[in-house]
Amino acid sequence: MSAWEILRFALRGLTANKLRSGLTMLGILIGVGAVIMLVAVGNGSSEQIKNNISRLGANSLTVMKSTSGGGAGGFGGFGGMRSRQQGNGPRTQARDLTVDDAEALVDPVNAPSVKSASPVTTSSSVTTTYEGSSHSVGQFVGTYPAYFAAANKEIARGAAFTDDDVTSGRKVLVIGQTVAEDLFGTVDPLNKQVNVGGTPFTVVGVLKESGSSGMQDADDVAIGPLTAVQQNITGFGSLSSIVVEAKSSNVTDQAQSEITDILNQRHEISGSNSADFQILNQASLQSAISSSSRTFTVLLGAVAAISLLVGGIGITNIMLVTVTERTREIGIRKAIGAPKGAILGQFIAEATVLSLLGGVLGVLVGVVGSLFKVVGVQPVIVPSSIALALGVSVAIGLFFGSYPANRAAKLRPIEALRHE
Repeated sequence: MSAWEILRFALRGLTANKLRSGLTMLGILIGVGAVIMLVAVGNGSSEQIKNNISRLGANSLTVMKSTSGGGAGGFGGFGGMRSRQQGNGPRTQARDLTVDDAEALVDPVNAPSVKSASPVTTSSSVTTTYEGSSHSVGQFVGTYPAYFAAANKEIARGAAFTDDDVTSGRKVLVIGQTVAEDLFGTVDPLNKQVNVGGTPFTVVGVLKESGSSGMQDADDVAIGPLTAVQQNITGFGSLSSIVVEAKSSNVTDQAQSEITDILNQRHEISGSNSADFQILNQASLQSAISSSSRTFTVLLGAVAAISLLVGGIGITNIMLVTVTERTREIGIRKAIGAPKGAILGQFIAEATVLSLLGGVLGVLVGVVGSLFKVVGVQPVIVPSSIALALGVSVAIGLFFGSYPANRAAKLRPIEALRHE
């Protein structure tokens, strides 16, 4: 019996009970679709996190005041603030970050890997108004011009402020897209004056759209010269952070080491004293999160694969029922000379066709489903997951269909013909 004839008999057997065949394929369809969708969600979540981090630049470092004891370095320096203790003497208050600290970090001798260091002061929910329109800016930043390159903030219209603006304390602003739309609508914001807490600031630039970052709108921002922002909004207290740009992504770790040495010396940190600052290395953070995201994606795929296993068990059950119902047919075919291989091939072909069709439909469902956001995450299809899920579905048909097929092939003709 040729392969075509075996396949023809298999298709005829499947179409004889369309409802049963459809339900069997449904199990495989759900399994394959779930694998593709969940892997895509995991991959999309990973991409979203990496994009959010990359907004600060791969060669960007952020120095912040430590909120707990623990050494500086990497992104593992998170924790609450602990006072420094020198020797056995009394504890002293941890020092704040200052503009002088930032300027010390661009020393070409002590920090040859550092390209720029921008002192940053921030204030949240600052109310701005323009001709009757009002908007509460999510993040109002005072800094140096080098901040735009270090934080990967691109100008879409107008220009950034200059070092001369910082020195002169000019009240100028670069605003994000959200601020521009809420305050000005369709009006061009360039060279317009906005009122910030009673102080007029002139808009000189609009940032390129960045998009949302989790619960925070990255475009709801206004950036001005450090001196003007301190004088009119935040006051001349401690800095919120210092954003450092390394000369290249290849020397980021070296720049981090140089920053640590300089600040340790300036803040008199030595021996067992706890550092009163922490350094966030964007490259290290992105690498660690990417690794965690890959593990998360694999776990999601493994959970979804369980439904494929359930679908395979369903194929076994359906094929066993099919063999039982068609025992007499099998006996007649064997009695007129059908070889064992033909019977075996027919039932394996039926199981394989069921799993293949279910797998193809599952791929379509998974791909279409990935076009829509899931819990705020845009799924990103992993091509290898499609090939893997489809291949596994076919393998499941072969594996789980082999036992019923072998059982049918071993039936003795006389016993099969006696079956009622």
